[in-house]
Amino acid sequence: MLRYFILLIFISQAAIGQDSLKTVTAEPGDGILSLLRKQGFNPYEVFEEFVSLNNHDLRDSVHLIAGRTYVIPKAALVTVPIVDSIQKQSTEVKKLESASYAIFGEKHKTVIDKSERLKGNIYYLVSGHGGPDPGAMGIYAGKTISEDEYAYDITLRLAKELLAHGAMVYIIIQDENDGIRDEHILEIDYDEVAYPNKTIPLNQVARLKQRVEIVNDLYKSNKGKYQRLIVTHVDSRSVGQNIDVFFYHHEHSKNGKKLAESIHKTFEAKYKKYQPNRSYAGTFEDRTSLYLVKKTHPAMTFIEIGNIRNAKDQVRIVDPDNRQALAKWISEGVLLDFEEK
Repeated sequence: MLRYFILLIFISQAAIGQDSLKTVTAEPGDGILSLLRKQGFNPYEVFEEFVSLNNHDLRDSVHLIAGRTYVIPKAALVTVPIVDSIQKQSTEVKKLESASYAIFGEKHKTVIDKSERLKGNIYYLVSGHGGPDPGAMGIYAGKTISEDEYAYDITLRLAKELLAHGAMVYIIIQDENDGIRDEHILEIDYDEVAYPNKTIPLNQVARLKQRVEIVNDLYKSNKGKYQRLIVTHVDSRSVGQNIDVFFYHHEHSKNGKKLAESIHKTFEAKYKKYQPNRSYAGTFEDRTSLYLVKKTHPAMTFIEIGNIRNAKDQVRIVDPDNRQALAKWISEGVLLDFEEK
């Protein structure tokens, strides 16, 4: 008698076999991540599909509107009939390949393999400031927010995306107590260290020199391998200045320029798709005057996420859905850089 061996690729609460997709109404306070979790999804696996299905009903591409109805991605099931003499029907679960990384925090420690597209590649990720220096400061909802906490959260999310595609990732600035966080207000602390466990100096030049030495030493030890560096910062300008994400590279680095251009190109495409009525004004350009751009050896890009003092940019920075989208888009630009010859 036939039974069905069902490979459960993903499970949702939508009824199997329905022709129509399930919908759900957003409640006040819902974000994309929280709404998808309520529906039984790992939100990071279907985030892009959800945005694609609902882009006309999202504010600024990634914000839900309370009271509006959204389409939930459908479960993907593959059935393969096999012969079994036992007159039963059974279901077996295929375990997805994954690894666990404590640095991402308890809720986000599991990294599920998506592909091997970046296998053998090495990426050094540096989030701005940290330790005794919180970086640029702003006020959001009456509370002080700092550059280093948000740059770090985006960097962790980017690291997780790159690992999922088989890359080797070095997170140069680390905080063992702060994994990926889904809050809007990220508490400021001063306990970050530099890889592997070095105290971060207070002096700015000493701090930058330490990071350069760490990256360059690792680069030397991995000589002959494909290596790239991504530095993430949040800018601080006048309160009224709204800026898009922009990128810097070394003026004499062909590969650095290509990396910055690939991520920039990805952001342009995302804005065109998700915000067709809003042009993207972010740029990529050489800026060798920046210490890390000038002194580090791997091909690199230096990313400025937005103006931490501007109300519109703060929405991009403090919303965890936005931070996830930023990390995802950067990772797609990284993939484009590697695969586009």
